[in-house]
Amino acid sequence: MPDANWYSREARRALQRLLPRVAPVTGDDPVFIARAEQYFPTIFRLLYDLYGSHYDFFYWLEQILLSAAQMVADRPADLKALDRQREADPTWFQSEKMLGGVCYVDLFAGDLDGIRSKIPYFRELGLTYLHLMPLFLAPEGDNDGGYAVSDFRRVAPALGTMEQLADLARDFRAEGISLVLDFVFNHTSNEHEWARRALAGDEEFQNYYYMFEDRTLPDQYERTLREIFPEQAPGNFTYQPRIFKWVWTTFHRYQWDLNYSNPAVFNAMLNEMLFLANQGVEVLRLDAVAFIWKQMGTSCENLPQAHWIIRAFNALVKIAAPAMIFKSEAIVHPDAVMSYISPEEAPISYNPTLMALLWEAIATRDVKLLRHSMEKRFALPPGTAWVNYIRSHDDIGWTFADEDAAELWMNGFDHRQFLNRFYTGQFPGSFAKGVPFNFNPVTLDTRICGTAASLVGVEQALDVGNPTLLDHAIARLVLIYGVAISAGGIPLIYLGDEIATLNDYGYRNDPAKADDSRWAHRPRFDWVRAERRHDPTTVEGQVFQWLVYLVSLRQQNEAFGSGNTIFLDTGNTHVLGYICGGQVLALANFTERRQSVDRRALTGRIHLPDAAYDLVSRQDIPLAGEITLEPYRFVWLKIG
Repeated sequence: MPDANWYSREARRALQRLLPRVAPVTGDDPVFIARAEQYFPTIFRLLYDLYGSHYDFFYWLEQILLSAAQMVADRPADLKALDRQREADPTWFQSEKMLGGVCYVDLFAGDLDGIRSKIPYFRELGLTYLHLMPLFLAPEGDNDGGYAVSDFRRVAPALGTMEQLADLARDFRAEGISLVLDFVFNHTSNEHEWARRALAGDEEFQNYYYMFEDRTLPDQYERTLREIFPEQAPGNFTYQPRIFKWVWTTFHRYQWDLNYSNPAVFNAMLNEMLFLANQGVEVLRLDAVAFIWKQMGTSCENLPQAHWIIRAFNALVKIAAPAMIFKSEAIVHPDAVMSYISPEEAPISYNPTLMALLWEAIATRDVKLLRHSMEKRFALPPGTAWVNYIRSHDDIGWTFADEDAAELWMNGFDHRQFLNRFYTGQFPGSFAKGVPFNFNPVTLDTRICGTAASLVGVEQALDVGNPTLLDHAIARLVLIYGVAISAGGIPLIYLGDEIATLNDYGYRNDPAKADDSRWAHRPRFDWVRAERRHDPTTVEGQVFQWLVYLVSLRQQNEAFGSGNTIFLDTGNTHVLGYICGGQVLALANFTERRQSVDRRALTGRIHLPDAAYDLVSRQDIPLAGEITLEPYRFVWLKIG
């Protein structure tokens, strides 16, 4: 591989040749030129490492820079103003003001106009970022909840139009809300124009995908690949009888994996990405980042080239639309999750380890694995942030590191089996009403579906009519959201959780959804129940008012936005402790029994005053001896 001096020299030469060729598009825009000069060396190095062996490498380099230039020329003036604002404040997403929400457009409000009508509700919650789940054109029936995209430039007709989406993004910006969309860049649906042309025999577009004449190569790949959906979509390849070829389909038979070893695919997806940026998207959730590069003899997950592709996209976005940032979605080993997080790759990322271990701690009433893992894995590089969530549209997988469990004398496999039994209600004393998803008879792996309220016990408590169990369930839900809100990073609410939405088992009667239990936790938002959110005598009112209160506390205290969070041993394995921004000590009791923390267990890590103000209860709490926490209660103590 060439050395750094070669890359630098060749990048300068290439840019000198290319800038005159893009000048007719940009009009010698000094801002574009300055950004190109700053980021092109990175782009050149990454693209050369990916595609330098192609005879037409410099042709594609020119096409890629032209794509960026054209999108700059097309970019609306108000978004260019936002670009300048974000360049001046590149870590805008680290603010304590940040609060995310996520929903399906149709299930939450019917269509895009319906979403616009709910802006007052979003402001009531305190949202500053809203992730609208896949809303692009997708096949009727099987479409993986919209993740089988047929056209990135068309909104599904039932939801609205791309013009309406751009208008909505503009309205959101006026209200201080950033629009977040998915970018499903590992695959397209089999109804995408590229796939249609491939099926028609067009070799150019057949090369946009991985296609094979027979099973020889697929069988060799299969030896080291895992099955993502073993129940619904066993194997990783699907036969296409129309063209007598096998196509790579990691997730579902109707989702065709894109071939990023072809630079034409990189350029085509760059255009789709920048088109979305020009509609006003401020955060792109990069879906399934781990899978985008294939290499024989590997798992085809988390390969170095996957990182090069994302970094190249990132640098091109910084030239064409620097107001937009990436959010990575990698539900893989915790170390691999962290490998995607950097200002040069994805500045923000889901925190699946925190999510999974909050549920683990609620089930076990023990925080030692959660604390141990967070001590090792919560810290991030400067200029980045976690997105801390309790659940998503997807299932819950137990993505803790086996080595973390082993260090605590725990068997990771056995512990996952316990958690699966607990959250599907099979373990004696369980309060959870979860539904299993994708049981693998070979590995015995299972994942869990369910709304947060059903998993913490609200559904069970209502079924049996037990007020004490209901109080505990509500307190559990508030507790885990309290950690997400206060731990540093961007807290994310799956909309519906704030009114304690329960599982919807009606999916079992829908043939298009019956074999996908994730629809249990994707119910239609119940606006009748939401009307009870201001009534503190109702479940909806208790949960909603608690979450809004905690969000308001967060947004008033900069310690919660710093991302500088230190987890510590409280001396009590039932109590989680962490320090936010050096100013707030959080202590959280994960049991239905009163717990105490001895001051002496904490003084080795932090300096404690004799008393501190608790932001949550608005009371001074003595810290001279033991700190007592009621069942499932927590304190946020001002210590600095």
